[in-house]
Amino acid sequence: MRILHSMLRVTDLPASIRFYTEVLGMRLLRQKDYPEGRFTLAFVGYQDEKLEAALELTFNWETHSYTQGTGYGHLAIEVADAAQTCAHARSLGHPVIREAGVMKHGHTVIAFLQDPDGYKIELIQKGTQAD
Repeated sequence: MRILHSMLRVTDLPASIRFYTEVLGMRLLRQKDYPEGRFTLAFVGYQDEKLEAALELTFNWETHSYTQGTGYGHLAIEVADAAQTCAHARSLGHPVIREAGVMKHGHTVIAFLQDPDGYKIELIQKGTQAD
């Protein structure tokens, strides 16, 4: 068994695809419209889905907003340099909600971004995470 993908509902599919590809360096793996169901699915990730889990972005054509609720936390992405990734995101107009720095009660360097729908993305700097 393995995790295949996680899904996020998005309200602006092109903006979400740009965020995950341009800011976080993922690739658009596949995209398909489902006209009868009035939705589009786009899968983004770092490798082919046969090798690694992907992120499914679901765009329901008539839905213009979602309530995230209290159950959702964040996605975590390992990056080479959290501060550099924050600067890149900011240069493309995306909010940095926590600047890169050592986490409280630990040694891991983290930062948080926000995607176009308000989902939190934790950046974890490679090599700083404790075992």
